[in-house]
Amino acid sequence: MSGWYSGWKWLLAAAGWIPLLAAAQAQTPILLRTAAQEGTEPKFIHEGKDRVGGLCIDIMRAVEQLDPGLRFVGDQRWKPLIRAYSEVEAGIEDVQCAVQRTADREKRFNFFGPALYTIEYHFLVRSNDNITIHNWDDVRKLGPNATVLVNRGFAAGDILIAMGGIEVDASSTSQELNLQKLVAGRGRLYFHRGPGLQKLLVRTGNVDKVKILPQVMYSAKLYFAASKQLDSKTVERVSSALFTLEKKGELDRLMKKWD
Repeated sequence: MSGWYSGWKWLLAAAGWIPLLAAAQAQTPILLRTAAQEGTEPKFIHEGKDRVGGLCIDIMRAVEQLDPGLRFVGDQRWKPLIRAYSEVEAGIEDVQCAVQRTADREKRFNFFGPALYTIEYHFLVRSNDNITIHNWDDVRKLGPNATVLVNRGFAAGDILIAMGGIEVDASSTSQELNLQKLVAGRGRLYFHRGPGLQKLLVRTGNVDKVKILPQVMYSAKLYFAASKQLDSKTVERVSSALFTLEKKGELDRLMKKWD
């Protein structure tokens, strides 16, 4: 067996195949399993049949361009946010893009790299509502009938619960459903984050029905999150590419593109 293998090895070397095979192996990319998160525009946006675009797609393609040895797979497949996060925790997926750090999520994921961008939370209300909100006490003073809508599974619900004294409805999973409920009077406020709030109203046909209150109620930074089972060297490679994008100003440019 040893003589047979040595003979073939000599023939391959003579033909110049071994260096080519080694190069091919070196170029085999590391596949990073992920998914497009439903209801998270502009992170992920429907761009026609079977096509997903958005800020996170742009960031992942930029990482791949910097480090061709990395490739994200699954980003053209939609999953509910709760499922996407659960699969990262279980190691079924490797990473998720633009995740808000919370105490609970710190236990479930490894956060790494620079902050991708900062989100700002606003209240959205019906256009004919003359409400004025300056702080959280103004929200509490509205009373138990002033229900605040949030997307189920999003950090917005945890933020409101932590503030206390606010009636929260987190039964809907999408922006579209919560805007419909807001317009129908099934909630007085919708607590959601930018960038992209004005574009959301345009896309859903709610520009004349819903307005964005100017007061920023909460802000947070978003990061890449990885499964705790993901190899640390792979995490370091993705992190290095992200820091390079930050240094070049590319992360900021992409965020402004989708704002």
